[in-house]
Amino acid sequence: MAKVFRPSTRESSILSKIESGKEHARKATIAAVRDHIDDIANAVSMKLIENRFVETLSKTSLQEQIYQCLERLTQADDFQIDYQCAPLRGVAPHPNVASLYVTAFIVEKLIDHKDVIDVFGSDEDIYQCVHQQMNRFLPT
Repeated sequence: MAKVFRPSTRESSILSKIESGKEHARKATIAAVRDHIDDIANAVSMKLIENRFVETLSKTSLQEQIYQCLERLTQADDFQIDYQCAPLRGVAPHPNVASLYVTAFIVEKLIDHKDVIDVFGSDEDIYQCVHQQMNRFLPT
């Protein structure tokens, strides 16, 4: 017969605090993205081109695509965000939700845009590039 696990109230409160802390950090990140959306889109698109992760015909077009991606992030519910990020969850030990969302967009959907010639680099390299730029604008 299997043992039934019943967490004590202390364990339950600790788990609840951890989960609420994660949820608070997620909401703070998305709010910061909303506040700095233009700056983030510009910084990320410039760095992707500088590091030669994305080859494109138009930097402006790439910036608009990143901007639209960030806009969708600010309006998406938790399920949509998790669904977009699911294939890349293992990219970093504790990934930032906004950086992961943009990286997933670049890796999976940006290649289909008419002005994008190709996307180069590994998922980890693209994530690091995006995350570096996002960290300049997001809360710590």
